[in-house]
Amino acid sequence: MNTAPASSAPAGEPRWLTDEEQRVWRAYVDATTLLEDHLDRQLQRDAGMPHVYYGLLVKLAEAPRRRLRMTELAKDAKITRSRLSHAVARLEKNGWVRREDCPSDKRGQFAVLTDEGMEVLRRHAPGHVNAVRQAVFDRLTPEQQKSLGEIMGIVAEGLQPSEAGADLPWLR
Repeated sequence: MNTAPASSAPAGEPRWLTDEEQRVWRAYVDATTLLEDHLDRQLQRDAGMPHVYYGLLVKLAEAPRRRLRMTELAKDAKITRSRLSHAVARLEKNGWVRREDCPSDKRGQFAVLTDEGMEVLRRHAPGHVNAVRQAVFDRLTPEQQKSLGEIMGIVAEGLQPSEAGADLPWLR
Protein backbone atom coordinates (compact mmCIF):
# COMPACT_ATOMS: atom_id res chain seq x y z
CA MET A 1 0.00 0.00 0.00
CA ASN A 2 1.40 3.36 -0.98
CA THR A 3 -0.48 6.37 0.28
CA ALA A 4 2.36 8.89 0.44
CA PRO A 5 6.02 9.09 -0.45
CA ALA A 6 8.29 8.10 2.44
CA SER A 7 9.79 11.60 2.67
CA SER A 8 6.41 13.31 3.13
CA ALA A 9 4.87 10.95 5.70
CA PRO A 10 3.56 12.84 8.75
CA ALA A 11 5.28 12.11 12.07
CA GLY A 12 4.02 8.87 13.59
CA GLU A 13 2.61 7.62 10.28
CA PRO A 14 4.03 4.56 8.51
CA ARG A 15 6.65 5.27 5.87
CA TRP A 16 4.87 3.42 3.07
CA LEU A 17 6.98 1.96 0.31
CA THR A 18 7.14 3.96 -2.87
CA ASP A 19 5.98 2.23 -6.04
CA GLU A 20 9.60 1.48 -6.96
CA GLU A 21 10.41 0.17 -3.46
CA GLN A 22 7.29 -2.01 -3.61
CA ARG A 23 8.41 -3.40 -6.98
CA VAL A 24 11.88 -4.18 -5.64
CA TRP A 25 10.50 -5.73 -2.46
CA ARG A 26 8.07 -7.99 -4.30
CA ALA A 27 10.75 -9.04 -6.79
CA TYR A 28 13.01 -9.95 -3.85
CA VAL A 29 10.28 -11.96 -2.10
CA ASP A 30 9.33 -13.76 -5.31
CA ALA A 31 12.96 -14.54 -6.18
CA THR A 32 13.97 -15.79 -2.72
CA THR A 33 10.82 -17.90 -2.35
CA LEU A 34 11.26 -19.46 -5.79
CA LEU A 35 15.02 -19.95 -5.32
CA GLU A 36 14.62 -21.71 -1.97
CA ASP A 37 11.90 -23.94 -3.45
CA HIS A 38 14.06 -24.71 -6.50
CA LEU A 39 17.09 -25.67 -4.37
CA ASP A 40 14.98 -27.61 -1.90
CA ARG A 41 13.34 -29.66 -4.65
CA GLN A 42 16.70 -30.34 -6.32
CA LEU A 43 18.24 -31.61 -3.08
CA GLN A 44 15.15 -33.62 -2.09
CA ARG A 45 15.16 -35.29 -5.51
CA ASP A 46 18.90 -35.91 -5.75
CA ALA A 47 20.01 -36.33 -2.12
CA GLY A 48 16.84 -37.03 -0.15
CA MET A 49 17.27 -34.03 2.11
CA PRO A 50 16.02 -30.45 2.35
CA HIS A 51 18.26 -27.52 1.52
CA VAL A 52 18.70 -26.55 5.19
CA TYR A 53 20.11 -30.03 5.99
CA TYR A 54 22.55 -29.77 3.09
CA GLY A 55 23.67 -26.41 4.43
CA LEU A 56 24.35 -27.95 7.84
CA LEU A 57 26.49 -30.67 6.26
CA VAL A 58 28.44 -28.02 4.34
CA LYS A 59 29.04 -25.96 7.52
CA LEU A 60 30.36 -29.08 9.28
CA ALA A 61 32.53 -30.07 6.31
CA GLU A 62 34.17 -26.64 6.39
CA ALA A 63 34.77 -26.68 10.17
CA PRO A 64 38.03 -27.83 11.75
CA ARG A 65 37.89 -31.59 12.31
CA ARG A 66 34.40 -31.46 10.70
CA ARG A 67 32.83 -30.54 14.04
CA LEU A 68 31.07 -27.54 15.56
CA ARG A 69 29.35 -26.86 18.83
CA MET A 70 25.62 -27.05 18.32
CA THR A 71 25.20 -23.40 19.35
CA GLU A 72 27.81 -22.32 16.79
CA LEU A 73 26.19 -24.45 14.07
CA ALA A 74 22.79 -22.86 14.79
CA LYS A 75 24.38 -19.40 14.54
CA ASP A 76 26.21 -20.25 11.29
CA ALA A 77 23.03 -21.72 9.78
CA LYS A 78 20.87 -18.82 11.03
CA ILE A 79 18.26 -21.21 12.51
CA THR A 80 16.73 -21.75 15.93
CA ARG A 81 18.33 -24.23 18.30
CA SER A 82 15.11 -26.24 18.25
CA ARG A 83 15.14 -26.51 14.46
CA LEU A 84 18.82 -27.45 14.56
CA SER A 85 18.21 -30.16 17.14
CA HIS A 86 15.47 -31.67 14.99
CA ALA A 87 17.64 -31.48 11.85
CA VAL A 88 20.66 -33.05 13.55
CA ALA A 89 18.45 -35.85 14.88
CA ARG A 90 17.38 -36.62 11.29
CA LEU A 91 20.96 -36.40 10.03
CA GLU A 92 22.07 -38.73 12.84
CA LYS A 93 19.37 -41.21 11.85
CA ASN A 94 20.84 -41.22 8.32
CA GLY A 95 24.34 -41.76 9.74
CA TRP A 96 25.61 -38.46 8.29
CA VAL A 97 26.19 -36.65 11.60
CA ARG A 98 26.85 -37.74 15.17
CA ARG A 99 26.71 -35.79 18.40
CA GLU A 100 29.51 -35.73 20.92
CA ASP A 101 29.43 -34.33 24.43
CA CYS A 102 31.59 -31.31 25.09
CA PRO A 103 34.26 -32.25 27.64
CA SER A 104 34.56 -28.67 28.97
CA ASP A 105 30.81 -27.99 29.25
CA LYS A 106 28.47 -30.70 30.50
CA ARG A 107 25.49 -29.07 28.74
CA GLY A 108 27.28 -28.47 25.44
CA GLN A 109 27.39 -30.80 22.47
CA PHE A 110 29.23 -30.98 19.19
CA ALA A 111 27.77 -31.98 15.85
CA VAL A 112 30.32 -34.00 13.88
CA LEU A 113 30.15 -34.82 10.18
CA THR A 114 30.72 -38.54 9.68
CA ASP A 115 32.65 -40.08 6.80
CA GLU A 116 29.31 -41.19 5.37
CA GLY A 117 28.01 -37.61 5.60
CA MET A 118 31.14 -36.35 3.87
CA GLU A 119 30.57 -38.86 1.08
CA VAL A 120 26.97 -37.67 0.69
CA LEU A 121 28.29 -34.13 0.22
CA ARG A 122 30.91 -35.23 -2.30
CA ARG A 123 28.31 -37.13 -4.28
CA HIS A 124 25.67 -34.38 -4.33
CA ALA A 125 27.68 -31.14 -4.33
CA PRO A 126 28.13 -31.08 -8.14
CA GLY A 127 24.37 -31.20 -8.77
CA HIS A 128 23.67 -28.60 -6.11
CA VAL A 129 26.36 -26.23 -7.40
CA ASN A 130 24.93 -26.65 -10.90
CA ALA A 131 21.43 -25.76 -9.62
CA VAL A 132 22.78 -22.65 -7.86
CA ARG A 133 24.83 -21.61 -10.87
CA GLN A 134 21.89 -22.01 -13.30
CA ALA A 135 19.41 -20.27 -11.00
CA VAL A 136 21.59 -17.33 -9.97
CA PHE A 137 25.09 -16.82 -11.36
CA ASP A 138 24.49 -17.72 -14.99
CA ARG A 139 21.74 -15.08 -15.11
CA LEU A 140 23.86 -12.22 -13.74
CA THR A 141 26.79 -10.26 -15.08
CA PRO A 142 29.93 -10.16 -12.92
CA GLU A 143 28.98 -6.62 -11.88
CA GLN A 144 25.48 -7.73 -10.88
CA GLN A 145 26.96 -10.63 -8.90
CA LYS A 146 29.22 -8.22 -7.01
CA SER A 147 26.31 -5.85 -6.33
CA LEU A 148 24.08 -8.69 -5.15
CA GLY A 149 26.77 -9.87 -2.73
CA GLU A 150 27.30 -6.36 -1.37
CA ILE A 151 23.57 -5.70 -0.99
CA MET A 152 22.82 -9.01 0.72
CA GLY A 153 25.82 -8.49 3.02
CA ILE A 154 24.45 -5.10 4.08
CA VAL A 155 20.96 -6.52 4.68
CA ALA A 156 22.29 -9.51 6.66
CA GLU A 157 24.57 -7.30 8.75
CA GLY A 158 21.68 -4.99 9.63
CA LEU A 159 19.54 -7.92 10.77
CA GLN A 160 22.20 -9.24 13.18
CA PRO A 161 22.49 -6.66 15.95
CA SER A 162 25.35 -7.33 18.34
CA GLU A 163 23.77 -5.94 21.50
CA ALA A 164 22.77 -8.30 24.29
CA GLY A 165 19.20 -9.51 24.11
CA ALA A 166 18.97 -9.32 20.31
CA ASP A 167 16.17 -11.49 18.94
CA LEU A 168 18.13 -13.77 16.62
CA PRO A 169 17.10 -17.30 15.58
CA TRP A 170 20.07 -19.09 17.14
CA LEU A 171 19.40 -17.40 20.49
CA ARG A 172 15.85 -18.75 20.64
